[in-house]
Amino acid sequence: MDLIHTTLPTSNSERHARLIAAWQLAQQSTNTVKAYSRNLVDFCSWLDSHGLDLLTVERVHVDGYRHTLAGAPATVARKLSALSSFYRYALGMGLVQGNPVQLIARPKVDGDHSATQGLTREQAKALLGAARADGPRSHALVSLLMFTGIRVSEALSVSTADYGHDSGHRTLTIRRKGGTIAKVAVPAPAADALNTYLGTTGADLVTAAAKGLSIFTTATGKPWNRSEVFRTIQRLARAAGVPGQISPHSLRHTFATIALDSGTALHDLQDSMGHADPRTTRRYDRARNNLTKSAGYDVAKALA
Repeated sequence: MDLIHTTLPTSNSERHARLIAAWQLAQQSTNTVKAYSRNLVDFCSWLDSHGLDLLTVERVHVDGYRHTLAGAPATVARKLSALSSFYRYALGMGLVQGNPVQLIARPKVDGDHSATQGLTREQAKALLGAARADGPRSHALVSLLMFTGIRVSEALSVSTADYGHDSGHRTLTIRRKGGTIAKVAVPAPAADALNTYLGTTGADLVTAAAKGLSIFTTATGKPWNRSEVFRTIQRLARAAGVPGQISPHSLRHTFATIALDSGTALHDLQDSMGHADPRTTRRYDRARNNLTKSAGYDVAKALA
């Protein structure tokens, strides 16, 4: 009689694929799923290299992994949060006896400051110029991120059905973190860049909207990959002579700081950026410790 030999999965990602998939389904945000999944895959690879199993690791193992993590405090904290989320799910399923990440020390994240590098007004103008010279697609994306402050993930997920008019305003309907739907205003510079890229004046989008075609695509019609967008922004920053680590999120950061410097009210900016907590928006207020802006002066004028 012939014996049928089967090879058991040797990697943690393969052995626990069904559990990982179930945990992914439990997440509410698409962006969270993508980020957390990358973090878990990295952890599984580290476990593989040390001969450890995902469901039998102890705190001491996670402590060892913690010391291999590099990057900004917020990045390290997010990676540990991803692991803790997985183990909370596994614990609820009765597959582990405890959460080995629960008591792991996490770096303190300064809630009053953003680690993202922003651009000055002149640098922002230079980047827009470099994007315009690079081509319609680059100019459309950079303009959209710079003039609306939306996240790159939000920009890359929109279709022609999301681009339209509302009460005389050019608008874009986006899906925020957590799955909420929001409508944002698209200022003239961004609308012009989008129209040029799409080859439209806006009036003929009604037909395209019914098809719901993706706006940002490659030459073959596939969705523009987020990692490729990241590299494109870095390349454009170098072309514009902007030093440092510039990313798509730098444009969102720049939108916020320039808006506040220009007098936009904090609560209006919070609504525009889709922040649930005003403290998140306040990180971008570079003049928040400026004594000349003390509310006491305004009260004194009102009661004079």
